[in-house]
Formats: sequence, C-alpha cells, structure tokens
Amino acid sequence: MPTARTSTPITVVIAAIAASLLVVGCMPKIKIPSVHRITVQQGNVITQEMIDRLKPGMTRSQVIFVMGEPVFRNTFNDKRWDYIYTIEIGDQFSDDKRVSVYFEDDLLAYFTGDFAPSSADEAEDSGETDAQSTPASDDTASTDPAGAVNS
Repeated sequence: MPTARTSTPITVVIAAIAASLLVVGCMPKIKIPSVHRITVQQGNVITQEMIDRLKPGMTRSQVIFVMGEPVFRNTFNDKRWDYIYTIEIGDQFSDDKRVSVYFEDDLLAYFTGDFAPSSADEAEDSGETDAQSTPASDDTASTDPAGAVNS
C-alpha cells in the first residue's frame, strides 16, 4: 500500500514565501508608510516686513527690537551681526535665509543678504503690503546709507 508522503517544514516555509512573493508582486503599487520627519526651524525668523523696518542710522538696540538677537556675533568684528534662518520640512522642503547687518559708530550702516528692502511705492502699486524684492543675481543684495540697493 502506498504511503502518504509528509512534507517537511522547510518545504512548507519555501512554499509560503513563494506564495507571499507572488501575491505581493501582483498587487498594485502601495506606498509603504515611512518614519515621520518633524519640521525643524533654526535661527531667527527673517521676514520682508523686518527688512523693510531696518533703516540706516538705527541703534543696535533698535535693530535688536526689529530683528531679535543675532544668531552669530563675530568675536573679532563687533561691527557685523549675522542673522540666519533655516527650515526643513521632512524630506520635501528646505530653505535658508541669511542677512548680515553692519554697524559704523554703533549705528546701522547697511545690510546684505537674501533680502532687499521693498519700496513703499511698489507695495502700494501692486496692492501688496508684504512685497518681496527680487534679490540680485548672486542671491545677495545690500543697501548703502542712502537707502539705494547695491549688488
């Protein structure tokens, strides 16, 4: 009489793996959830409104009132303050903004960076109150004491 053949545990495991691969391979594309990445903000938030409020001749305390304490103060050159803001939203978005403020005789002389002051006429003409000027071609712009934009 023929005896029934019993399957070994290895054969059962291999068959189960093959069946699961076949099922997964035939399924439509499913996005597998990944680890949540939090939003990371560092430094001073820098807005166009803050830049528009900076005027040559302001004292250091007035600049601190408008911009906040600088992220970086150069130990060897107290005439320059650097404001840096970075934001990273997961793996989707990353942005850096930088502004350097320069003082002469403890008064604001000029600033350079990713922002340029927007004129009040531009904001009124376009109907915007928070208009942002286009930075110079090398992504930096500066203002001299007369208020003119230099690159």
